[in-house]
Amino acid sequence: MHYDYIIVGAGSAGCVLANRLSEDPTISVALLEAGGKDPWWEWQIHMPAALAYPMNGTRYNWDYHSEPEPYLGGRTMHCPRGKVYGGSSSINGMCYIRGNALDYDRWAEEDTSLSHWSYKHCLPYFIKAGNRDIGADPYHGDSGPLSITKGGSDNPLFAAWIKAGQEAGYPYTEDMNGFQQEGFGPMDRTTRNGSRGSTAIGYLRPAMKRPNLTVIKRAHATRLLMNGKHVTGVEYVRGANVSQAHATKEVILAGGPINNPQLLMLSGIGPAQQISEHGITVQHDLPGVGENLQDHLEIYLQMECTQPVSLFKHYNLVGKALTGAQWLFTRTGLGASNHFEAGGFIRSKVGVKHPDLQYHFFPMAVRYDGQSPNGGHGFQAHVGSMRSQSKGWVRLASGDYRDKPKIQFNYMSKDEDWEEFRAAVRLTREIFSQDAFKPYAGEELSPGADIQSDEELDAFLRDAVESAYHPSCSCKMGSDEMSVVDGDCKVRGLDGLRIVDSSIMPSIVSGNLNAPTVMLAEKAADIIKGHDALPASDAPVYVAENYSENQR
Repeated sequence: MHYDYIIVGAGSAGCVLANRLSEDPTISVALLEAGGKDPWWEWQIHMPAALAYPMNGTRYNWDYHSEPEPYLGGRTMHCPRGKVYGGSSSINGMCYIRGNALDYDRWAEEDTSLSHWSYKHCLPYFIKAGNRDIGADPYHGDSGPLSITKGGSDNPLFAAWIKAGQEAGYPYTEDMNGFQQEGFGPMDRTTRNGSRGSTAIGYLRPAMKRPNLTVIKRAHATRLLMNGKHVTGVEYVRGANVSQAHATKEVILAGGPINNPQLLMLSGIGPAQQISEHGITVQHDLPGVGENLQDHLEIYLQMECTQPVSLFKHYNLVGKALTGAQWLFTRTGLGASNHFEAGGFIRSKVGVKHPDLQYHFFPMAVRYDGQSPNGGHGFQAHVGSMRSQSKGWVRLASGDYRDKPKIQFNYMSKDEDWEEFRAAVRLTREIFSQDAFKPYAGEELSPGADIQSDEELDAFLRDAVESAYHPSCSCKMGSDEMSVVDGDCKVRGLDGLRIVDSSIMPSIVSGNLNAPTVMLAEKAADIIKGHDALPASDAPVYVAENYSENQR
């Protein structure tokens, strides 16, 4: 089987690439996906309110776990990754957050070879990708494949959250993805007509009608085919059969920050010593493969709700059945929302130039695994640090593709991490103490009002922090010796191979990663096709004038 381009992974980036590269009818594209379809009848994928089911299941999820984390008392941390059309965009929380403009400017400033990845160059591709329900403006598009819905914030707890943030001295922002990220306001989500708006829905399904795009499901890539330093194709297993697909132009890896390093190292590409330890012949020594792994951590600060206005009244068999039935027949009601409809971004201390703490507000006290701490009405703020300097790695467990790779995040390995999270707890408590929450706020459920000192908070954090499921940066883009790809997403030192997804981020951005991954793939598609980049944007962005003197 011969194609011009072979894309490995039909996830958030892979679906974008499959669509954009196959726009040219003279170009043949193959898309390999280890998982299967996202069937229309699978409510666990398509109902926004059901997001916890695929995220915690195994049917559509690689279901990775870290090695024992040394700075968290040896805890093993869950790392779900999508294994289905749409990848992690089919199992994620659907929060549409781009990160801060200064994140992209940081990429460009820290490595001059990435000057074309500054915010003014990235914003046009966010706009190209998006189809926002309230229309276009200098920061948003209204005709792209990715459907974006503004949070309705109908529950009174959302209004209390936004008002409390203002009462605490923080600004209101009507658009966290526009001029001003900093502040409290409504959140966007990737939904369409009451259903999940994954990249499989927005990008892949329309493209699958084209005769020049071949999608091969249940195809687990096992190694890259090489001729010297030129990558010529992909070997994959499908059922009991081993097959090969050959690329006349390029192979593009879009398997994500866990699977990409594994496939590269299984192919002999990566840190030579690690590869040779597993009996694999080293084809190309590239020390940065699997290193620089980054993620976001978060905690839930949970409160009792003294009025029966939280989602808890629906959190029973009858309530779930009624919610499900309404969604199934009308695509409306509580099932049509991910319920992260309001949030915020703040700075944790004086001297921080742009927000380093992110909030998702949720009108119920419940964990991702569905456990409620009090069995009653409550609400919670998810809060996490945005730019931790803790870095980890992805390494092979063996030379067998069927063995899951080893993952170590080294969460909370820096003193600054602990400082930021202590501030996060204290600042959130302050927000919950504002007048706007007086009609609703009961006792603090977690961490609990008795947890006050640094030592007590650290003990709580060690047991309570959870991944926000944003792994990234394990095949970073740049020009130094630990970079894996250059600014055009080409793997350094090899021909015929690129990587395009969140694994190539040089450093993690300040927010959820699905929107940036889609943008990255849109921009990379123009690079791969040799098209001129979209004209740079001159839209202004907000930076607090008082950041060097005040925390808010």
